[in-house]
Amino acid sequence: MAELEFTLLDWGLILSYFGFLIYLTWQNNWQDEDEESFLLSGRKMSLPAFVATLVSTWYGGILGVGEYSYQFGISQWLLFGCPFYIFSAIFAWLLAGKIRMNKALSLPEAIGNFYGDTAGRFSAIPIFILVSPAPYILMLGLIFQYLTGGNGGFLWYASAVALFSVAYVIFGGFNAVIRTDALQITLMFVGFTALIIFAGMEFGGLGQLWNIMPADYRDITGGHNLQYILVWFFIALWTFVDPSFHQRAAAAESPKTAKRGIFISIVLWSLFDFLTMFSGIYGWAILGGDLAEPIMVYPYLANEILPIGFKGLFFVALLATIMSTLDSYLFLSGQTLGRDLLVKIFPNTKNNTLTRISTLAAALIGILLIIIYPSVIDLWYVIGSVMIPGLLIPVLGVYLKLFSLRKKWVLPTMVASIGVSLLWLILGTITSDAAYEYTYLGIEPFYPGLAISIIFWLIGRVRNGELLEETSFLKDSDFE
Repeated sequence: MAELEFTLLDWGLILSYFGFLIYLTWQNNWQDEDEESFLLSGRKMSLPAFVATLVSTWYGGILGVGEYSYQFGISQWLLFGCPFYIFSAIFAWLLAGKIRMNKALSLPEAIGNFYGDTAGRFSAIPIFILVSPAPYILMLGLIFQYLTGGNGGFLWYASAVALFSVAYVIFGGFNAVIRTDALQITLMFVGFTALIIFAGMEFGGLGQLWNIMPADYRDITGGHNLQYILVWFFIALWTFVDPSFHQRAAAAESPKTAKRGIFISIVLWSLFDFLTMFSGIYGWAILGGDLAEPIMVYPYLANEILPIGFKGLFFVALLATIMSTLDSYLFLSGQTLGRDLLVKIFPNTKNNTLTRISTLAAALIGILLIIIYPSVIDLWYVIGSVMIPGLLIPVLGVYLKLFSLRKKWVLPTMVASIGVSLLWLILGTITSDAAYEYTYLGIEPFYPGLAISIIFWLIGRVRNGELLEETSFLKDSDFE
């Protein structure tokens, strides 16, 4: 690929973006906020703010999306779009209003209030892993490595930007996340709209692009088998256990705002999916189909076709798309580790202080994780396949009676499901000849874990007229 051509104007736009993030964070009143204000913005989030922060946060894996659309075409919509639209709509219909009315300030707290402290504190472990900022740290490192010509290595750049995000998150709390997301959703749409327009001017319209696409790029399945497609639909169940969804529903000014906000977000996600999908396919058409690093198709395409100024604007859009998710996940990771898990170990420390310290710890753990799994899609796959099966039914049971478990069955369900999925993943990794191949006996690791969870639910679910048992798998003192 051609060397990046950046002017002072382009660099000025990027520096201005980071400066504006600092300015927005500085608008915080700097008072020692109560927990509800620090974690949920006082539950007063308006509809525009709700939509802005949900849309921008849920789309942070932008380079992974580009990598997929460049390699497989329109099946991006089937795997990474459609499942999330469906489950987000179900979330809005069945859960959003109930979460807003729940007094819990976090997802582990909601689980603890319903099933007992032991279940709540244990759930904080897989939830902490689920909201790992690792994929977004990895993507930022790759972008800055490209921007600087590869000098210094992506890990250093990734670490620097991650620590920058830590700084404004721990000072500003959830209010800082909301304020910066309002800027970042605008940049996302402006940047990718510009890329599509210039790609069309360079190559031709969408009709011309469609005519020259290979048959497998026009195939909605992308040539994947049914099991692979279904596992991504199951991974989209992530929506139900994702703390960012729960946090925003809980922070909305009313149940109605939470429901309407999610449906509006689905429309905006579908529009953005259109932009990102065809940007990746334009990358295939303009750059050729043999990129050594498909994950970098958007930066390479922008460098190839965008003029001065627009190039800097697009890279700002890329950074904004990723950082909107990074700051949210850093904050949620810190909250989960500090407030929901470590509070019993450090009972005399303020919860907000524990959250701030744990946010830094989450960033450092994320940096270590990208050394082990240096692939965005693999990070999503591994984390989702292992953690979601153990969390899905217990979380749904908090809000939907059909899925409620008796207390003594909650911890076994989480432990057994996660353990089986993890074991299956390890066995698949050991026995496979291909790198990053995780199936064992031809079965994806998500399915055995989910099967165990369903079996435990059938045995331990709360039936009509039955109360949750007060007993638990472990005593709370065993977990402290």
